[in-house]
Amino acid sequence: MDTQRALELAQESDLDLVEVSPLAEPPVCRIMDYGAHLYQQEKKERKQKARQKKVDIKGIRLTLKIGPHDLDNRKNQALKFLEKGDKTKVELILRGRERAHADRAQDIMKKFAEEIAAVQSIIIEKNISRQGNRLFMILGKKS
Repeated sequence: MDTQRALELAQESDLDLVEVSPLAEPPVCRIMDYGAHLYQQEKKERKQKARQKKVDIKGIRLTLKIGPHDLDNRKNQALKFLEKGDKTKVELILRGRERAHADRAQDIMKKFAEEIAAVQSIIIEKNISRQGNRLFMILGKKS
């Protein structure tokens, strides 16, 4: 159809002439209410966004001198976070002379991850890494 004729038809019915496929030969256009079309698309996007699960990263701090009871509390806390579907960042900060015992700190973190893995299936998303005086790893729930 001629472009001018299509524009006349669109104006007669108080609608818009919208180019759907500009690369096609000849270009494909559609007569529609463009404002309503944009509204429907926005509505669809909002619905999809509402369905998405936002994954938070929850933090747990350990120390080099942590006692067994405190470690158990942190483990329960981590299990609760993982159960909700959140990722858990386990962090251990070395202060002062503790920095010389980074190997002990890694052992504590490995033991912590093993204890959680014994209760719930997890994925270590980021292995133990060190940034200055901090050691951290990120745990996630296995799907």
